[in-house]
Amino acid sequence: MKTKAVLEAADVKLIAAAAEAEALKNNWAVTIAIVDDGGHLLWLQRLDGAAPLSSHIAPAKAHTSALGRKESKGYEDVINQGRAAFLSAPAVAGMLEGGVPIVKDGQCIGAVGVSGVKSSEDAQIARAGIAAIGL
Repeated sequence: MKTKAVLEAADVKLIAAAAEAEALKNNWAVTIAIVDDGGHLLWLQRLDGAAPLSSHIAPAKAHTSALGRKESKGYEDVINQGRAAFLSAPAVAGMLEGGVPIVKDGQCIGAVGVSGVKSSEDAQIARAGIAAIGL
């Protein structure tokens, strides 16, 4: 039987703080969501000025990234390249850039989803959060 790392509350807090710091450094009003490997919400933070809709989009991006074990941008790219039928994939709603998996020892242990600014900036914030735990 294999063993796998899991996100602990302390990890989630470090990720969230670093993601928030990256957003604030750039004056970006966003929502930050962190999920476990099953896409279950562990953290949701809507910064001052972030659009209410972002509180739905960020968790969806994180969920999609965790379940797919890859960045949510990959799904956006597939759709933009003409595979519109992928929009009907079950249980996958956040098919926009900004969801980044948290990978340790080759295993996805969760994901960070961010929404509120340009998609590439959302992903930048998510990566900054993940970097805080050395991944």
